[in-house]
Amino acid sequence: MNKPVVIVGAGLSGLRAASLLNAQGIKCMVLEARDRIGGRILSTSNTNRPDLGKFDLGPTWFWPQYESTITNLVKELNLGTFVQYTKGAMLSERTQNKAPERYVLPENSDARSIRFIGGVQSLIDAVADTIPSGIVELKTRVTAIRLDEAGAITVEADLADGKRKIVSASAVILALPLRIVARHIEFSPSLPPNIITDLVSKPTWMAGQAKAVAIYERPFWRESGLSGFVTSWVGPLQEIHDASPETGSGALFGFLGIPAKVRQELGEDEILKLVINQLVRLFGPEAQNVSAILYKDWANDSETAAEEDLEPLRDFPSYGQPPKAGAWEKKIIFAGTETNPQYGGHLEGALQSAEQAVFEIIYLKNNPL
Repeated sequence: MNKPVVIVGAGLSGLRAASLLNAQGIKCMVLEARDRIGGRILSTSNTNRPDLGKFDLGPTWFWPQYESTITNLVKELNLGTFVQYTKGAMLSERTQNKAPERYVLPENSDARSIRFIGGVQSLIDAVADTIPSGIVELKTRVTAIRLDEAGAITVEADLADGKRKIVSASAVILALPLRIVARHIEFSPSLPPNIITDLVSKPTWMAGQAKAVAIYERPFWRESGLSGFVTSWVGPLQEIHDASPETGSGALFGFLGIPAKVRQELGEDEILKLVINQLVRLFGPEAQNVSAILYKDWANDSETAAEEDLEPLRDFPSYGQPPKAGAWEKKIIFAGTETNPQYGGHLEGALQSAEQAVFEIIYLKNNPL
């Protein structure tokens, strides 16, 4: 393999694949359309009060008792973690005019969720640190992948300055949402229709979701014996959790129950007013005193969501590898959490898909066509 393996996407799957290939001495490069690494992993702070900590606007947890790949990687990278705060009562909000009901869940009723000190971005940064500089290229949007009659692969990308980049590749790992592959990358020859149908049928995890994080000076709800966990049939947040860092400030995050199209009509300002009103209903007037409120609507993120993702999910998606890709078989490899049949939608699925992709690359290297 004299030509590099081109990895499209610098999320967790793409970065982990690059790290593993580099460790095997296999030349690679990562092309990322965004101006940052991490993909759907996004940990951010309030720009006016960075001292309050970093908060996850994408995935938040992993579960060591079920997920060995991420657990082993966290140990290998020596990352700091802590257990999700669940002590105290949960609240259930059934109607807006009635006070929320309070329940104490039995101990150990749920699997322990583990969070990262500094947010999941700390995992991204640690994986990126294992990759030599210059391998990851940001603001580089792959637009076309071509295969000539001799079997040579060419990857075309648009750069931020309007120029185009053309790369010869030995193989391509597509480590980005499958619907984005289907809708935004041109293949020549075209991908078979059954492949396109399969890619579009797999909803991008979180792509229809929006997440709000209300940041406070301290986790005041704990003083009232509350865990911060809420389920609501009223909204706008349908599920709320304590998002406080391990020490210091307090935070509550929730997933919006409002469909993506309605969110777009309402606008961010109106949604955040509704969020604060709901938190005051649930946790009392002190919830009004937010230091900041962070918001991310993934449905508005063109690097994440395709038009199909605006429709709310009705059931948990059926994830897994697409069918074999005709002329493209052994030339392109699909990665990303949606390609993992067991842990699709989880960080674990993203990591396992990266390992599988690298296994296939190593097999191709040892068994050339």
